[in-house]
Order: sequence, then C-alpha cells, then structure tokens
Amino acid sequence: MVGAVLVRDGEIIAEAFHEGFGLPHAERALLESFNDPIKPDDILYVNLEPCCHHGKTPPCTDIIIDKGIKRIVYGMKDPNPEVSGKGIMALERAGIETVGPVLPEICQRLNRGFISLQTKGRPYITLKHAQTRSGEIANSDGSTLKITSPQQDEWSHRYLRARHDAILVGAGTVITDDPQLTIRLEDKKLEQSSALRIVLDPESKIPNDAQIIEEGTLVIIGETLLESVTTNPEQAFVPARMQELQERGAQVIQLPIKDDVFDWDALWRELLDHGISTVLVEGGASTWANFKKAGMIDEEVWLVGIMDNKDL
Repeated sequence: MVGAVLVRDGEIIAEAFHEGFGLPHAERALLESFNDPIKPDDILYVNLEPCCHHGKTPPCTDIIIDKGIKRIVYGMKDPNPEVSGKGIMALERAGIETVGPVLPEICQRLNRGFISLQTKGRPYITLKHAQTRSGEIANSDGSTLKITSPQQDEWSHRYLRARHDAILVGAGTVITDDPQLTIRLEDKKLEQSSALRIVLDPESKIPNDAQIIEEGTLVIIGETLLESVTTNPEQAFVPARMQELQERGAQVIQLPIKDDVFDWDALWRELLDHGISTVLVEGGASTWANFKKAGMIDEEVWLVGIMDNKDL
C-alpha cells in the first residue's frame, strides 16, 4: 500500500497510489501522469522506499531520476532484499537528496501484511475474540451466544473485516453459527470491500447450504479425504460434495494435513497465490488454539460484551 505526492512551494500539485498488483507503482503512476516540467525545489514524498529492480513493473528509481526529481522524502525502507537500501542508494548516486525514514512505525503499520510476507513468509495474522465479561464465548449447550453490541459490530466491520484481505473461520463456526462473514456498513464503499472468506474444513463437514458457500469463499479440505475415498466408503461422498460447493460458487482446495492441522507452509503458499497478505481469524476456539500453538499470531483483538451472560 503505497502513495506518493509531489509538493511545490508547500502545496500538493500531484498525487497517486499503487492501485493493484502488477499495476504501476505510486511514484511511476504520479510521474507518468504529471505533464508539467519538474522544478528544482519540487519534493516527492512516498511512504515506501522506491523500488530499483525489474519486477511486474520497471524500477521507480529510473523514472524519478529521468524526470529530474532532486529531493525525495520516504517513510520506510523496503524489507524486500532486492530493494532494501538499494533504491535509496541508486537515487543518491544520481545526485538526488533523500530524507528518511520518516515516521517508519506508522508506515510499517500500514504495510504490516507486506512486511510479514517479506520477513516471515506468511500473511499478518489477527485473531478476533468476542466474550462476555464472565468469559463465555457460547451458550452452555454450544449454541450461538450474541455477545457484542451494535456499536462493537460496526467497529469490527469497519476496522477489522474491511481492513484485512481475508476472513478465516473453522468448520465448527460454520456449523454452529452459519455466518456470512460479509462487511455490513452504512458506508457502501467499505461494504463492497472484497475480503476473501476462508473456511478450514479438514474433514469436509460444513453443510452445503451454509450461507458462506458462495462466490468469494475458499473452502480448504484435507488431501487425505480424497486419498481415502477408495478405501473408506464413508468418505465416498467427498468428490460429490466438492462439486456441489463449487456449483454454488465456492472454490474448494485440498491441502495436506500435518500433525492434525493443515500444513502451514502449504496454506501460506495457497493464500499467497490468492494475493492475501493479511488474515483476520474470527473463530472458533479450536482454530484460535491451533494458530496460537503454532505461534502464528501477530495481533489479538478482544471484544468484551458490555453485559454479563445472564443479562444477554
């Protein structure tokens, strides 16, 4: 997530941002669309160090140099080893004054998913919990318990669901709660955010008529299910169920099981193929426990019901 602004005499005269994977980076988008001559005192601001290598797009350092920018202010260095420090070095070698990092903590927070992919090889993972003040997450019989207030729900949709690339739950949550995992807000622009919905369903147990089974949902099942179809008659239904889920628009992926959970490396590769850099894990308890046990948590958010269970 990168934005760039061109400033002249203290006023922004041009701005751009990186609009999507494979599209021009912010600096290139700005300078290619800015038709006026660059003046010596113009300053280019960008929150991430300009790239200096050929990837999906040409190096941003090249167009910055070619357009005659003389001063650039950047927020943070790029954690990508192909760029880190090298972009700044290329600019300085061309006689361009560089200032930074400036407010790197804020810039790192903005791009925490990208940084996690570069440094950990996996998305940035946020766990969301909801419980009553006395600690309950469900009714005593396991049925759904409404915990959060409308204000908490609105906050959760705006600042969690709408700000993550994917929302993930386990099969138990789908079976018990039948969630939609959509973004519901009065702000229609945010409501249309296209977070990928992910269900971890190792034993292929979720109902075919679950609300979440539609376009924009990824259902991940265990590879061992298909391997056992010929030897275990109880699993013979799996291919037919996969087809039914796919006919309703969901994408079904088979991943290996390792130590009773999905192979983490295989899961991260699959999510990377889908362009996922941040994941919000919403439940349930066993899914939270698996992520925690594996040390895959970067941040936890707790929503505590404003009333005790007996009052809900």
